[in-house]
Amino acid sequence: MSQGSVMSSHNLSQQEAGQVISDDMVAIAKKQRVQDFFFHRVTQAFSLLVLVALLGIIFSLFINAWPTFEKFGFHFLWHVEWDIINQDFGAAIAIVGTMASAGIALLLAVPLAFGVAVFLTETCPTWLRRPLGTSIELLAAVPSIIYGMFGLFVFAPLFADYLQVPLQNILGGMPVVGFLFGGATNGMGILAAGIVLAFMVLPFVAAVMRDVFEITPPILRESAYGLGCTTWEVVRQVVLPYTQKGVIGGIMLGLGRALGETMAVTFVIGNANRMPTSLFSPGTSIASVLANEFGEAEGLHFSTLFALGFLLFVITFVVLAMAKVMILRAEKAKGN
Repeated sequence: MSQGSVMSSHNLSQQEAGQVISDDMVAIAKKQRVQDFFFHRVTQAFSLLVLVALLGIIFSLFINAWPTFEKFGFHFLWHVEWDIINQDFGAAIAIVGTMASAGIALLLAVPLAFGVAVFLTETCPTWLRRPLGTSIELLAAVPSIIYGMFGLFVFAPLFADYLQVPLQNILGGMPVVGFLFGGATNGMGILAAGIVLAFMVLPFVAAVMRDVFEITPPILRESAYGLGCTTWEVVRQVVLPYTQKGVIGGIMLGLGRALGETMAVTFVIGNANRMPTSLFSPGTSIASVLANEFGEAEGLHFSTLFALGFLLFVITFVVLAMAKVMILRAEKAKGN
């Protein structure tokens, strides 16, 4: 066989090998495109499923609540009557109780959570950091009914004897603020519900704050300490501005948790369908009304409970929208 024929056959074999490799690459590319297509569609379907579920919940709540909205209109929002016999209902008492107890819970829980998060990330000894952080996270795993039982049988008697009575004796007769501390000192009421809620939302807010504080680059902290800043100055001028979005998100997570809490509030709020006149007055919340009355509701009463559920959904949505607006304003103020 001549040298030319050998070289020709060698070139042909190289071309055939190249063609095989090219065919394999085309097949792999087609397979990847098919995989990407199905992956995209599956993830899209999951997202749409969540959206459909959300719209379904809103639609079902609104449809069942429509008889109440049709009869009472916007007057339902500020009407204070709750008369099952005469079918006269208003949401004002439940809305006030919900917002008051959740507001008290945040006023108490946010400073405590901030202090816990700062201690765990800045000043806590290394040997104590992990067990203390785990203990705080375990509080989030405690069922709400346990908090309610603790609040009713342990906290309420102590709260009545050692906090309500002294506060009423000292502040009850003062002008301007004295009315806030009137009423029966039996351990129940709006303030008691707010304190129990504060213990419930504390681990959620503290865990989020601790996690976002830990993502602050160490070089920023070290630079601030190198310039002579104290621990408080580092937290206020370096850590908080860097983690502002996460802190706001954690606070709003705690607020959403407090707004929708049912069992813990039901045990200690008093479950009285009248407008609270002081921090010690018994009241009610949207979630506790739903838990107490759904089992025996019918007709317009049944529709009214769905209307309260729809209002709770709207309140939660407004809270999330406010959180988003606050985050956008913070980013705009920083020039991002």
